[in-house]
Amino acid sequence: MSLGLARNALEQGYRCFILTFGFRVMSAALQVLQTTFGFSHFREPQQAIVEAIIAGDDAFVLMPTGGGKSLCYQIPALVRPGCGIVISPLIALMQDQVSAMQQLGVRASFLNSTLDTASALEVEQALSRGDLDLLYLAPERLSQTRTRELLQRSNISLFAIDEAHCVSQWGHDFRADYLLLEQLQNDFPGVPRVALTATADPRTQKEIIARLGLGEAAQFIVGFDRPNIRYRIGLKNNPRHQLLRFLKDEHAGDAGIIYCLSRKKTEETSQWLTTQGFKALPYHAGLSAELRATHQARFLREEGVIVVATIAFGMGIDKPDVRFVVHLDLPKTIESYYQETGRAGRDGEPATAWMIYGLQDVIKLRQMLSESQGNELHKQAEQHRLNAMLGLCELTSCRRVALLHYFGETYPNPCGNCDSCLEPAETWDGTQASRMALSAVFRTGQRFGVNHLIDVLRGAETDKIWQFEHHHLPTYGVGKGLDGNQWRSVFRQLVGRGYLSVDLDRFGALKLEEHCRALLKGEEVIALRQDQLQKTTRRQTKSALPDDINVELWEALRECRRVLAEEQGVPPYVIFHDSTLVEMCSSLPQSMTEFADLSGVGERKLEKYGEKFLQTIRNASPAS
Repeated sequence: MSLGLARNALEQGYRCFILTFGFRVMSAALQVLQTTFGFSHFREPQQAIVEAIIAGDDAFVLMPTGGGKSLCYQIPALVRPGCGIVISPLIALMQDQVSAMQQLGVRASFLNSTLDTASALEVEQALSRGDLDLLYLAPERLSQTRTRELLQRSNISLFAIDEAHCVSQWGHDFRADYLLLEQLQNDFPGVPRVALTATADPRTQKEIIARLGLGEAAQFIVGFDRPNIRYRIGLKNNPRHQLLRFLKDEHAGDAGIIYCLSRKKTEETSQWLTTQGFKALPYHAGLSAELRATHQARFLREEGVIVVATIAFGMGIDKPDVRFVVHLDLPKTIESYYQETGRAGRDGEPATAWMIYGLQDVIKLRQMLSESQGNELHKQAEQHRLNAMLGLCELTSCRRVALLHYFGETYPNPCGNCDSCLEPAETWDGTQASRMALSAVFRTGQRFGVNHLIDVLRGAETDKIWQFEHHHLPTYGVGKGLDGNQWRSVFRQLVGRGYLSVDLDRFGALKLEEHCRALLKGEEVIALRQDQLQKTTRRQTKSALPDDINVELWEALRECRRVLAEEQGVPPYVIFHDSTLVEMCSSLPQSMTEFADLSGVGERKLEKYGEKFLQTIRNASPAS
């Protein structure tokens, strides 16, 4: 036989082997999918991921919540010989994951600090005997010599690192123990590793791959879009009333999660909801482990339960019929917002991500940030993440487009399933202001943060401006027509829309994106969200209103009072007490003289506020 014929024969044989091996692999994987999990076919790109892992390749998987990440390692663990090790960050959730697997007939267990010595030994022996298909471990468990030696003696099919974004030191869920996972490639050569996450911007993706040594791994990055979730963001304006209306009108009897910034607020909100007839349970780190476990179990197992929680609740929760996620306070980052809202609608059915925020949220988050133990670079990074979150709130354009852009994904058209698309916000022509802002970024060399840029635009006389001679720039002082808060809103909206980005490697300097060229050249116009005055919560009156009161007029008067209080920087009751507003509704004054007869109206208040309240009364056209 000639050399050429021999080579052809070898190539044909190799191709036959590959085809046969691949067929057998997928035949086994498909059989597990159908018989164990009850699905007729894989979703994209599950099949490709499963093939790679079964073949022994490492993989990095970024897939939205509800996209079927778990199957990507569960099926290979059942097809490959040995036991699959799943690294999971929250001990409290392992039992639920293991129980779900056991319900499917999978030999699954967990090994963590909740087990007593005898139970832990039983699990270890089962692993050594080869009697387990899946074993869930907390990352800190791998730091123990005993655990490492146990795994070295056992037949391991794969390592699945769930919630892999926890490895990012700048991420919102950083876990120091995740840094230990880098050693897996050295300690267990030849054992495939798969890192999975639903929350990672491009920067975090690179960090995960670098820290876990997955540079040669197959990468499967699926879009972040959750089309079944409707995003809605508004300002706080009597939050309890807003929440009650949302729940009763749109989600009566549905299961959902309500996130609050503080433990106290979770307790107060859950108690109040209970008085309103809802099955509401608090969840935060200050509760006992037993009570947290009980509340989590009720949420997972009972119908229509609402959990009111801090961010301590939710990571790894796999409840498919969560119909809504509410944020009663502003999340710290877009990453956490995306992850938390992603817990709604995992079954693909319509769900709502509903949020209200206010000035106090921003103040509190900034205070928490300033008091944190992180270094200055970390604080700056978190500050800019907070600004990006605010930018998302203030957008006038499609929220989904902006949200996906933040994660490096392009969405071609407005989604038609967010509040900006369905109920367009009031806007103002921000073209000139935006060009000023972009020009300031450019002329200062893309080296400075928003505060200095605002100082340049407003013509401030600071040491920093003199040091860099920015008072000689054409943009110096051109923006005196807007105040500092208005300029911050402009910059945040430009960041949110992708005209600017934050350079975290240069201490939070703003830099231009290619997207801004047309706007800078005057080839594009831009509408910015109108600054909202509703920045403080409206307090519900403690006393019942008269039965015959005109509710429309009452609310209009309260709104007038709130706006005036905001302008004056005082509580609303300083303008007029509720009793005075009630009297306005009853007597319906039509002149300054009649208005002066109201209880609580003195000369000064008559002069300052009389005409504005009279106009409100006229405009409301109360029923007689």
